[in-house]
Amino acid sequence: MADRTGSRGAGLTHPGVPGFSVEVYQNVNLPEGGREVNAIVTITADGGGPAVPVPSASPSPSAFPLSAPAPDAAVVLMVDCSGSMDYPPAKMRSAREATAAAVDALRDGVAFAVVAGTHQAREVYPAGGRLAVADATTRGQAKEALRKLSPGGGTAIGTWLRTADRLLSSSDASIRHGILLTDGRNEHEEPDALRASLDACAGRFTCDARGVGTDWKVQEVTGIASALLGSADIVADPAGLAEDFTRMMEAVMGKEVGDVSLRLWTPQGAEVVFVKQVAPTVEDLSDRRREAGPRAGDYPTGSWGDESRDYHVCVRVPSAHVGQEMLAARVSLVLPTPDGAPPHVLAQGLVRAVWTDDLVASTALNPQVAHYTGQAELAQAIQQGLDLRKSGDLDGATAKLGRAVQLASRSGHADTAKLLAKVVDVVDAANGTVRLKAKVSEEAEMTLETRSTKTVRVKK
Repeated sequence: MADRTGSRGAGLTHPGVPGFSVEVYQNVNLPEGGREVNAIVTITADGGGPAVPVPSASPSPSAFPLSAPAPDAAVVLMVDCSGSMDYPPAKMRSAREATAAAVDALRDGVAFAVVAGTHQAREVYPAGGRLAVADATTRGQAKEALRKLSPGGGTAIGTWLRTADRLLSSSDASIRHGILLTDGRNEHEEPDALRASLDACAGRFTCDARGVGTDWKVQEVTGIASALLGSADIVADPAGLAEDFTRMMEAVMGKEVGDVSLRLWTPQGAEVVFVKQVAPTVEDLSDRRREAGPRAGDYPTGSWGDESRDYHVCVRVPSAHVGQEMLAARVSLVLPTPDGAPPHVLAQGLVRAVWTDDLVASTALNPQVAHYTGQAELAQAIQQGLDLRKSGDLDGATAKLGRAVQLASRSGHADTAKLLAKVVDVVDAANGTVRLKAKVSEEAEMTLETRSTKTVRVKK
């Protein structure tokens, strides 16, 4: 039996901020002695429900001009100005234009700054360790400062991130966000230094990361976005930067609630196996758990606007006999309070377990769980296949990428199927029969790798 449960948060009266709902999709039935419970938790924020008690809010960014009420947000734009941005010269010009377009998308009242990144971080605007407040004057001044940016120097991304963190920490905005652009590898600091910077910034602000051209390292850009709960993508042609930056900034302007956590409570004897975001991208949150009281832990989800996301929760419970039933987990969406009081509970859902001797009931796969299990395997197969191809294991790469083609075909993931077809010749998609292409462009390979964790929503 497929079970769907959930609730919408209640009793929250601040107007203009989305209400939240939690829905749980699972097969509640386990065979006698069964212990593993899987559920897909769909969290939806929308403007039609009860509201969250936080200051300031804004509706959908596309529907309102700059004079609309500003979100309670602070944003830092980090622009790669290393020497490689001069090859070709159009790259630096496109970066300046894209950052200017993002500045234009800022709403009045939003705090912001621009940082030029090389082997060090330079505050371009407003400088002096401050954030500017967006209005017609400051947007114009920022764009004037951008015109003076020129390439030269190395790349030390951890330094850029720490500078952004310092600037954002000067604001009491509930939504703190970074947008980072790079065209090269992080060659002027050790990998451990970047890792330490990401650890220091995690939970303090979110960050979208973009790689322009094809000379950057996918694992670095996607690693930044993963650690800081943002998005990652490739912009192979610099001419596409302005559109991408505008879209990113509009998404930030649509955020209305920051620092939301998914809280998982489990009963005595139960343990959490994993918690993963599975839509719109695959992101394992298991090792980011923060203890939140007896048998409860918080998993960060970042900031929210008008959107919906899916999470895969797996819990191991004590075995039981036929006919017994238990609450395997209680899933809550919580928002911290500034004064240290108990957090606001925005919505809740329940994950249940019922033991049965009905073989058909206990072995049935819930469609949502099955779909996202396949999506996670798809992402892993792509990444493993590309790694094997780079290492020269062509047979292993063919097997993994063939499996990826099969999974993409089954799940209706047309975008990923198109990207795979640029790396392999598909003989039989249903059976995963493929041949590796003899020549694959860097752009095709990097695009597939960067977007491998993007998922399609299950049809409920």
